[in-house]
Amino acid sequence: QVQLVESGGGLVQAGGSLTLSCAASGSTFSSYAMAWFRRTPGKEREWVAAITGDTSRTYSAGSVKGRFSIYRDNAKNTVYLRMNSLKPEDTACYYCAGGIMVASSTAPMYQYWGQGTQVTVSS
Repeated sequence: QVQLVESGGGLVQAGGSLTLSCAASGSTFSSYAMAWFRRTPGKEREWVAAITGDTSRTYSAGSVKGRFSIYRDNAKNTVYLRMNSLKPEDTACYYCAGGIMVASSTAPMYQYWGQGTQVTVSS
């Protein structure tokens, strides 16, 4: 079983930056692709970004491309989401997910989920 714990959320003004972290337990972290999703009340869960286990490939949604970047440190069992130029519409609870071999934007494919960290962007 893998446990994922997110941190780094908070309140930030529009145009600001935040870096979210997701620490994973277990020794197989580097085997898994990891991803970030977000959800706002009343909306579907939205895929944000994904990264392969070996860090060779990253993917991001069109809504965050050029502003958000995903990266990981396998030695620290941690995946990050660097968020720049934040907008009020980025306000959401952000979740990290993992446990699959191939990076995907499809939420049900991921086995493991964190509890989420809230990001609020004020205008």
